[in-house]
Amino acid sequence: MEVALLSFSSSISPLSHNRALTLSPKLSKPSNHPRLPVIRSAVSRSKKEETVETVKSHLENCHLLAAINYKGLTVKQFQDLRRTLPETTKLVVAKNTLVFKAIEGTKWEALKPCMKGMNAWLFVQTDEIPSAIKPYRSFQKERKLEDNDFAGAVFEGKFYAPDNFKALETMPTRAEVYAKMLGALQSPAINLVSTLQAPAIEVIMVLKAYVKKLEDESNNA
Repeated sequence: MEVALLSFSSSISPLSHNRALTLSPKLSKPSNHPRLPVIRSAVSRSKKEETVETVKSHLENCHLLAAINYKGLTVKQFQDLRRTLPETTKLVVAKNTLVFKAIEGTKWEALKPCMKGMNAWLFVQTDEIPSAIKPYRSFQKERKLEDNDFAGAVFEGKFYAPDNFKALETMPTRAEVYAKMLGALQSPAINLVSTLQAPAIEVIMVLKAYVKKLEDESNNA
């Protein structure tokens, strides 16, 4: 890649080259040194493309993507945080512009309100959302990092602002959903009505679990 870029740079016409020599005495003597700015530019572009691809790969099978304000966090604190995360959760530090390039045109584009400030990005690749968020909450509390809060998140195509995170952190676990569903099916009809009067997000989770249960039974039949 470097050779191609250097060849492109040296393709300036002799006339242009002579003018440059005339206008800049410092360049009067040809230099055999490589043109470092060109090489650095190539490396920088390559790194940016690599970051975009990394973000896209983490979005595969991703259930939730959250932005965390990381201004003031040290490298060691990031390392400590990563050690507390489950295998299904990835933490990536990347520029807002590169992350937006990766999510533009997808359901994750709803995260656009977070594209400001200094963010680290939490990719949750499990439907157990509360357990994926909890490690950062514990880390934040232990180190008194109140200012390093979630800037927002996208779950099932919907944007959750910091004030709405309670809904994500209190979602029922898979075991709780199954228990509630089984209880509703085995109890009198009044209990089922009570379940349907629960917050909308819980009802959705219960119904999704029940549909999956029926699909699994059908596949095993």
